[in-house]
Amino acid sequence: MGKDGSIGVIRRVQRFPVKSMGSDVLDTAELRWNGLAGDRQYAFVKTRDRGRFPYLTGRDLPDLLLYRARYLKPEDPRTSALTVVSPKGGEYDIDDPALCRELSEAAGEPVHVMQLGRGHFDSAVVSLVSTTTAGRLAHAHGGGIDLRRFRINLVIEPVDAEIWERDWLGKRLAIGNQEALLRADRPIDRCVMITLDPQTAQRTPAIIKTVARQFDNRIGIYGTVEQPGRISLDDGIYLAG
Repeated sequence: MGKDGSIGVIRRVQRFPVKSMGSDVLDTAELRWNGLAGDRQYAFVKTRDRGRFPYLTGRDLPDLLLYRARYLKPEDPRTSALTVVSPKGGEYDIDDPALCRELSEAAGEPVHVMQLGRGHFDSAVVSLVSTTTAGRLAHAHGGGIDLRRFRINLVIEPVDAEIWERDWLGKRLAIGNQEALLRADRPIDRCVMITLDPQTAQRTPAIIKTVARQFDNRIGIYGTVEQPGRISLDDGIYLAG
């Protein structure tokens, strides 16, 4: 535990304005009841899909990870316009039909954009991982595995280098000035998305084998927001009573 009573420090804050597209790395963000403001507020949906998971994701189209979305007013994503830079070089408004056409052609089927204020989440609204996990992954895999593969909102460096995120399960975590509160709920089950390099979209199937074999196919944990508040890079993390 640190001299100030902290158990760790936030080393990365990121959101994903569009589901399965690239991350938006932040210095500060509002943690709201439905997660980081602006996180996964948009998604592209397969128009003909009437199933329970109609989303177009990197599992269908790996190059989706190479698209970069940004809010023109990053401090107010709820009302901000959003632009998307394509790996092909074009830049589009999120609702530009040309972007839908490009993605539909790449996916081989029609898609359309959907905005959802509460976010397009597979499960819970906030995710976190410890830097300790990077070392454990590297040891198990025989080489480094970039934590960005796991598309986590908060990367935390524990004060105790032997501690990792699963040690916090069932506990309440206060952030920064201790206004924002998270409850650490459960480990995150992983899928083939983690095999995709966030920089190149190339697949490395061996990674999911390592995660399944050595980590019960779970990396990172989900949290529930118990009290909203502003959080920032280098904020301390504290155990709340």
